[in-house]
Amino acid sequence: MTSNHSRKSTKKWLAAVLGLALVFSAAGCAPKQPQQTQPPATGNLVDPPKAGGNQTGQPAAQAKATVYPIKVKDATGKEFTFEKAPSRIVSVSPSETETLFALGLGDKVVGVSDFCDYPAEAKSKPKMGSIVKPNEEALIGANADVVLTGVSMKVPVVEQLRGLKVNMFKVEPKTIDDVMNNIIMFGQIFDKQEQAEKLVASMKADRQKVTDAVKDLKPEQKKKVFIEFSPGWTVGKGEFMDELITLSGGINVSSDVTGYAKLNEEKVIADNPQVILYPKNLIDEQSKKSMDQIIKERSSWASIDAVKNNKLSGVDKDTISRPGPRITAGLLEVAKGIYPELVK
Repeated sequence: MTSNHSRKSTKKWLAAVLGLALVFSAAGCAPKQPQQTQPPATGNLVDPPKAGGNQTGQPAAQAKATVYPIKVKDATGKEFTFEKAPSRIVSVSPSETETLFALGLGDKVVGVSDFCDYPAEAKSKPKMGSIVKPNEEALIGANADVVLTGVSMKVPVVEQLRGLKVNMFKVEPKTIDDVMNNIIMFGQIFDKQEQAEKLVASMKADRQKVTDAVKDLKPEQKKKVFIEFSPGWTVGKGEFMDELITLSGGINVSSDVTGYAKLNEEKVIADNPQVILYPKNLIDEQSKKSMDQIIKERSSWASIDAVKNNKLSGVDKDTISRPGPRITAGLLEVAKGIYPELVK
């Protein structure tokens, strides 16, 4: 039987993932992607590397230590000047929290969101509230040099907090490249460039492993894939979950929609996916059933190839839903779920 703690954890995770869509209304409308006045860039460094983290033409030996001051633009287009490496950092986004710890900045993190639970050390940091709208008093009281936020916080909330003199820095990664560019950018801001480059190199190696494994697939060999990342919700083009499927050599049957979308059961039946991906160890709050149980018990889905042939593949819920340093670990899981014979 699922414990209260497990149910609470699941509920918090669902809220966090649904926060990615940014628009779960009381009426349950399908989410739409917010229109950005600036491209969903990963930051624009006036000092190299330039936006996108491209260091072409710059000798690697010159890129190891940050020379301050530096000027950086975040995803909202706001320009920041850093006179020195920030020593008090708050992150109200699980992805960015994971990045900070991966860069060896855990000792400088003075606050995290209620959903930041990885690595384990993050759990003991002071809590700042929601990823969508954090606790204003907690943020002000943290007296942070910079507060990082990610894809779940709308720009109006960012601007509201800036009006309270909170130094909000927003990123908006849509692709794995965006995630890696963010890491390079944070390496610049926090003077952790070598750590950032090493981390990105490891992520690129993971991605290369997957793309190499599936590169010889012919179009007719590519499997049709459906992902249900939470009960009743899937994702289409323009989001990193869709990219995970595409890089893995799969065809996302929901790629005809943009962003996060409500499940259309009749369409899934018509699309007849050969593989269904779902978050493992996720218990639905209403039915108290696991995702694979929910999928298998849909009587109308019995004729779908993935259900008929038991090609349901559970993937880690956090690595596929957080655009942070573990996103390529999620990619590996997705690829193994689609082509276990190719990706070891």
